Amino acid sequence: MKERKNVRTELLKNMIINLIIFTIIFTTFSVVILIQVSKYLYTSVDNEMYQVKKQFEEMPKIVFTDEQSTQEELEFADNMLIEVVQAYVEKISNPRVITILRDDEGEILASSLNAKIFLKYLQKINFTTNNVDKIYEMCVNSRYYYRGTTCEISTSNGSYYVEFLVNVNSEKEMMESFTDRLTIGTGIVILLSIFISYYLSRRAVDPIIKAYEKQAEFVQNASHELRTPLTIIQAKQEMLLQAPESKIIDKSEDIALTLSETRRLSKMATELMDLARADSNNSVINKSKIDLNELIKTISVPYEEMARMQKKSMNVNVKCTKEVYVDSNKVKQLLVILLDNALKYTEEGDSIEIESRTVDDKIFINVKDTGIGISDKAIKHVFERFYREDKARSREKGGTGLGLAIAHTIVKVHGGTIKIVHNKPKGIIVIVKL
Repeated sequence: MKERKNVRTELLKNMIINLIIFTIIFTTFSVVILIQVSKYLYTSVDNEMYQVKKQFEEMPKIVFTDEQSTQEELEFADNMLIEVVQAYVEKISNPRVITILRDDEGEILASSLNAKIFLKYLQKINFTTNNVDKIYEMCVNSRYYYRGTTCEISTSNGSYYVEFLVNVNSEKEMMESFTDRLTIGTGIVILLSIFISYYLSRRAVDPIIKAYEKQAEFVQNASHELRTPLTIIQAKQEMLLQAPESKIIDKSEDIALTLSETRRLSKMATELMDLARADSNNSVINKSKIDLNELIKTISVPYEEMARMQKKSMNVNVKCTKEVYVDSNKVKQLLVILLDNALKYTEEGDSIEIESRTVDDKIFINVKDTGIGISDKAIKHVFERFYREDKARSREKGGTGLGLAIAHTIVKVHGGTIKIVHNKPKGIIVIVKL
């Protein structure tokens, strides 16, 4: 129960972390887009203002300088400044750009908009000399938005200022509409990221959940498998205690069964330790070059004798054409498991064949038999721990349901594959590829 709670907590934690990451990414992306759009939107406005300003700065020198030949010419320049500026504004006028001439106190002397209604609004524009040669924004009557810049004109009578303004209400409305749409879109994406975060977190936690379920099943199966021999041993020992004066020969069957169950317990404990080491990646692999043909022949000798004693035929057909780089002890264990199973699940008159061959630099080891075979349903589960198609028969033959699971682990650490297919007309073929 505690483990499940920990898994749920981990799932929630991963989901929140993923959601925060997605939110930061999408928000940052939206802000960058907003900045870029805003920059692009006002670039054309600024270019129009700078163009008019540049043309204005190229006015005849009589307006900009106090270096005149006579005092009379200086006075003429000051008196005619407004007319000259007004005439130049009309010459270079841009319908979008409002040009305003101000004195050094900010009073409007002339404007490209002469209508009284426009002059009324222009009077409300706050002017400051601090904005000379800068881009600035202003709002009039909380309704009209302007973007502007100012240049200074120096004459013998003092400084004058020419202000260039462009109405940006349409750009402002476009920017607000785009911002609203982008905000809504970002919100929708963030809401979708909740489901995406859950999905990704679930995918990340799935291996933990499966490992937990596998561990729980493993413990349950191990407990069940260990309980049976322990119960038998306990029962037989209690029977021996009830007859302390009996001779060993009288209780030999009970003692033999006890020893048999003890050996099965010992074998199961060893196999469980092998699987536990494999699960924790602590399984030690000592690879070296070996002659696989010779190894198979050596391992097969005692099994050939047992096959003859059980009136079965066994054939060794080794054709591996090169040395293989494997852990010889692990491969021995693999072969013992496969041959042991072949003997267990064949009857009198059945045949067993073990062969090796090389195909495209891959090593194949096949163990064929004409035994009782296996169902299609069971073939999908034979490499699972403690799985046995016929548990009663397997227990009678001394099986623990761990052999093929260990075989699968051995093949896996060697980077190979193992599978079982039907052998026509009966039996199975175990195919190992290294």
